[in-house]
Amino acid sequence: MEDNMINYPPLSAYGADKNEKQTHALQQSISVEEGHGTSEDLGRFHRSFTPRQVHVISLGSSVGSGLFIATGKALADAGPASMLLAYFMVCIGIWANLQTLTEMTIAFPTSGNYIDYAGRWVDPALAFGAGFAEWLGWTSVFAAEATFCVVLINYWAKDAVPEAALLTIFLLACLSVFLLPNRFFAWLQYFGSLVKAFLFIFIIIMSLAVIGGAGPTGKVVDGSNWTNFPAFKHGFGGFSNAALLAIWAVGDQVFIGVMGGEAKSPRFSMAHAANLIPWRTGVFYLVCIVFVTILVPSDDPDLFGGSGVTSSPFVIAVQNAGIKGVPDFMNACMIVGIVAIALECIYLPSRVLRTMAVQKLLPGFIAKVDSKGRPRWALGITALFAIVLTYMSLSANGLEVLNWLISITSASFFLNWSIIAFTSFRFRAAIKAQKMPIFERQYGWKSTFWPLAPVVSLTISTILLGGGGFTAYNFFSYTIGLLVIVMFTLAYKVIMRTKWQDPMTADLVTGRRELTTEEIQQLDAYYSRPIWRRLGEYVRLW
Repeated sequence: MEDNMINYPPLSAYGADKNEKQTHALQQSISVEEGHGTSEDLGRFHRSFTPRQVHVISLGSSVGSGLFIATGKALADAGPASMLLAYFMVCIGIWANLQTLTEMTIAFPTSGNYIDYAGRWVDPALAFGAGFAEWLGWTSVFAAEATFCVVLINYWAKDAVPEAALLTIFLLACLSVFLLPNRFFAWLQYFGSLVKAFLFIFIIIMSLAVIGGAGPTGKVVDGSNWTNFPAFKHGFGGFSNAALLAIWAVGDQVFIGVMGGEAKSPRFSMAHAANLIPWRTGVFYLVCIVFVTILVPSDDPDLFGGSGVTSSPFVIAVQNAGIKGVPDFMNACMIVGIVAIALECIYLPSRVLRTMAVQKLLPGFIAKVDSKGRPRWALGITALFAIVLTYMSLSANGLEVLNWLISITSASFFLNWSIIAFTSFRFRAAIKAQKMPIFERQYGWKSTFWPLAPVVSLTISTILLGGGGFTAYNFFSYTIGLLVIVMFTLAYKVIMRTKWQDPMTADLVTGRRELTTEEIQQLDAYYSRPIWRRLGEYVRLW
């Protein structure tokens, strides 16, 4: 596909009320996003992600330590019933968030995604605050994954290798990937997602076998863990803890939207992901949660005291059945998954940083992209902070700081849902005010039953805002993400004196991408197939 052959409609197609400012915005959009050159010579991203890569990466993007290990902590905190309800609520929230995000991403597939949208349709100050929180949160997750990878390696190494050496090897392995063209990152993510998906299948098969009495002990597992122990533990605080762990486990779906900004066919890839991910998340997580509640009692001491892979409820169940070798297999697969997640944690914040620079929220040099489609300055700044945060974990005080930074991430994930939902209302208001026929164009895509999705996102975010129990530590732990966003948003608004965007003049031009002839032919061929063949596209891995 020739990525620079984008068929933008004439300005007359947008209506006679478009002024010179919007004409300039369109020119800047074509220049910056498609690489026709600007006075600042920012360069352009390459559309390196194929629809198949986006599909498979989205299939495994949320499968990792959160699913295989953190579910044990959620069970211990909430009990089986509260845990199941919490994960079910989060799965509904994922559907709502992706429906809302995909609608905007398909029409405006920019790499900065909702940070960009918040600035152009709500207020640049909100884009700055949300962008900073998103960047800091994901960068701190990288450091956490590095520390967790050391724990997994020490399952075999038994502390024979200094932790600093293992962290250095991890940093070199991950950061060197971004010295290569983006297609290498795409294929590594593709491979990592395949490994995680196959690990999930293995876990399901093994869980069924253990329930049926496999292993030397021959003990058949029944549902007594639901009756012998409290189904609801620690009230609403336990439920909220489980829900926050569920959101952390599922991850920030903005990653898929950012990939859509660099996909070869955003219309196909994002629509595909919006339909696939909620079902995949529901199946992966809810099925696993049911098995966890059946296999392991909520008061098992290993759920509290285990380290790394040994605290996984699935490993606990297999060890209780007397089956050997599984922890080693899971450990190897989890290391691959951790590396894949760590790569996401550099890729995503670098794109957020670059978008903030394009929006002139940060110095312009950060927005520059090299000839291979890499935002070098944004990657370099993100990598530098990731290195600092990673080595901070070598000291006790540094680890405590790192835990608070991760708390920013946990809270910012569901706060992102609120920002995306609110931005959606402003997006729709701008379309209505300017009478833009965005959804009426060929293969236009819009959220199902809008405004149901953004309302659901806002409702769930409000419920989770009061989670964790009402102690001083929990209050700051769960609301620090909100405090960061509010502080940076208000500070930027006061200092820069930004204005609330008027729907009548809000930017509906920059980054607008019309379908190419090749994309239309691809979609024609896809929708001409029988429905059973189209459904088959959601399970293909090649």
